[in-house]
Amino acid sequence: MNDPRIGAVADVLVNYSIDLQPGQLVQIQAKTEGAPLVVELYRAILESGGHPWVDLGIEETEEVFYRCASDAQLDFHPDFLKQADEAIAASITVWTDANTKRLTHVDPAKQARRAKALHPVTNRFLERMASKELRWVGTAFPTNAAAQTAEMSLREFEDFVYGACLVEKADPIAAWKAVSARQQRLIDWLSERAEIHLLGEETDLRLSYEGRTWENCDGRENFPDGEIFTGPIENSVDGHIRFSYPACYRGRQVEDVRLWFEKGKVVKATAAKNEAFLHEMLQLDEGARYIGEFAFGTNPGIQRFTGDTLFDEKIGGTVHLALGKGFLETGSVNDSAIHWDMVCDLRRGGVVRVNGDVFCENGDFKI
Repeated sequence: MNDPRIGAVADVLVNYSIDLQPGQLVQIQAKTEGAPLVVELYRAILESGGHPWVDLGIEETEEVFYRCASDAQLDFHPDFLKQADEAIAASITVWTDANTKRLTHVDPAKQARRAKALHPVTNRFLERMASKELRWVGTAFPTNAAAQTAEMSLREFEDFVYGACLVEKADPIAAWKAVSARQQRLIDWLSERAEIHLLGEETDLRLSYEGRTWENCDGRENFPDGEIFTGPIENSVDGHIRFSYPACYRGRQVEDVRLWFEKGKVVKATAAKNEAFLHEMLQLDEGARYIGEFAFGTNPGIQRFTGDTLFDEKIGGTVHLALGKGFLETGSVNDSAIHWDMVCDLRRGGVVRVNGDVFCENGDFKI
């Protein structure tokens, strides 16, 4: 018998996150490990009058692709999929892992080439999202592999995930609306200011977001959610930052990342593990060395590192920066084939000042 919380997640995703309207075509992207949630999403979409389209893959094919694909195959994306991307009104992505380390030894140059090939497709998808023509949400389905990476049993990890999703509340949608209202108060305060100064362990970083928009991440695009983000002025980032947790990207964990910025650009980068991969990604294109996103994590239900960025970037009391692609809705103009989130924990001795006023100290918002 399926965990009833899976159905609760599906109902929130369909009726709140993408706010499905009758007659809309909804894509469900998932791997086979996420089948229990896919089935519940299929049901919820039908019950809400939509048309579900299941795009179900097998995890092992990704590893085979990078091992066997020629340059021509790395560059290929069929036109019918581009047409399908234009036809859908909403998309739900279910992230799962049977093996979180399966891509560790893939050639990063192949991953970079594939990212460049898909860049126009990704850009078009983000354009449709920014204009609200397309609704998208991504979520994680608990697996043994993800639980092991998070150093939990599967039962513990399921409780962690569904607790962060608020689906154990009497009215989960009302709970997410309350999150939205709380975060909006932070955004309203920040929107009257323009300069951020981060101070923490081996961190002293300044940036400006003047004229840019803050986005309220309240369960409508990531699930679970709990962050507010903007696109900083591209050439405004100056100083240095040390990221508290491994920076997870494309099947790798890059540990103890430290970045130095001058006029917005990464001029020096080090890591204790997988440093070569870090430099490979920074060399992907010009935009990879600039920041596309700056965000505050706000979810008090997420307090520990899991190795999954979906959760780690939401840890209450943290900030994260994303190298590369910025989101159009914030006003960011940084373009890149990557968007790589890295998390800095400010809960022990960290301070964030905004226009000189203390906004956050030791992970607690002070406004």
